[in-house]
Amino acid sequence: MDRILRLPEVLAVYPIGRSTWYRGISEGRFPRPVKLGSRSVGWRESDICRLME
Repeated sequence: MDRILRLPEVLAVYPIGRSTWYRGISEGRFPRPVKLGSRSVGWRESDICRLME
């Protein structure tokens, strides 16, 4: 089972700004989030690791 990272955890290992991160998602450079609830999202740890390679 893949661990889910919330945005502060993602930005701690991939240090860019919040707005830059979301812009990268819309441009297809960064992985799309996984919906966790009606108002929360997270990212698969494997997607973030693959991004950093």
